[in-house]
Amino acid sequence: MAKRKGTGTVTRRKFLANTGNLMATTPRVGPGGFDMRGESSATSLVYPAAAKPPRAIPIGVFDSAFDSLSLEEMLDKLSALGIEAVEIRAKGLPDPKHCPITELLADPAKARAWKKKFEDRNIRVAAFSCHGNPIHPDPVIAARDDQFFRNAVLLAERLQVPVVVGFSGCPGGSPADKTPNWITYRWPPEVNEMLNYQWAERVIPYWKQAARFAREHGIRRIALEMHPNFVVYNPHTLVKLRDAVGEEIGANCDLSHLFWQGCDPVETIRYLGQQGALFHAHMKDTLIVKDLAARTGVLNFSENPAKATEGSVYFRAVGYGHGAQLWKDVVKAYMDADFQGIMSIENEDPILTGEVGVERAFYILKNVRAEILAQSP
Repeated sequence: MAKRKGTGTVTRRKFLANTGNLMATTPRVGPGGFDMRGESSATSLVYPAAAKPPRAIPIGVFDSAFDSLSLEEMLDKLSALGIEAVEIRAKGLPDPKHCPITELLADPAKARAWKKKFEDRNIRVAAFSCHGNPIHPDPVIAARDDQFFRNAVLLAERLQVPVVVGFSGCPGGSPADKTPNWITYRWPPEVNEMLNYQWAERVIPYWKQAARFAREHGIRRIALEMHPNFVVYNPHTLVKLRDAVGEEIGANCDLSHLFWQGCDPVETIRYLGQQGALFHAHMKDTLIVKDLAARTGVLNFSENPAKATEGSVYFRAVGYGHGAQLWKDVVKAYMDADFQGIMSIENEDPILTGEVGVERAFYILKNVRAEILAQSP
């Protein structure tokens, strides 16, 4: 890391005062494009385009919920449930049970036969997932996860699957670090230097070349899941990376990671839709235990994953953290945003485990989707 200049010259009070001034001078734009402080921020009114008939967004599932089943068993289960699409995990050593990556990349005929198994059951293969950390400070881990990403891109190209899902990753705070360092706040000054290093030296350079690789292979949608412990963890950091890298970068909008950050789900979907950055959606809920969160805050996750319900926040199946009306608003927001992906159920519910949580989530999503379509002109 470059030698720090002026370390210790900025006090926390001064830092907060400066950021407060920035907030005070930021225009607040109200309806019709007018600055709410009284100044016009647009030269003319912008009228919304005529509404399109809503799209019946396919309801799918992330296949990790069915890890105990073989591919054929999973397909039979999904077909019986009425699942319309899948997101397939395409990373792992050895290859994952449902996706023999090495074999499918080596033999085009076997790849076509694999995909036909889904098509015969009217199930769309909508995305390949390769969640990892390709900018890990350990070069061995970084190289492994970068190869997972590249394999997923090549597989998506071969099978004409439009979306590759993953994480942004997280580097160390300096070239000397051996472990990732997730930073969310720019003070004290040395932390600001660390964050600048991460984005300028690791994050943006990696994703520029990764997006170029995807583009060269016909993949224009890299859906990054906004997740804690990675540099892209909310809509702001997602759009920051997209602006720096290009339109291949978009969101896997997993609201379960945004509820506890205080994001409004409908406003989040609208915002990302306006950016053209809605590529994929994980459908997963979050329960915030209000009395515990009131005492310990929303970052009090259980230290023992086997006892997730002891924390002030934990994941639930759709409808078990927030009611069906909110999820109806969410699905409607995706329709209004002309979302072209799928609603992929990811089940990490510690109570409704495996396929039980998938079934409950699917029931709610199917019914709220039907209500919206029935009410549309």
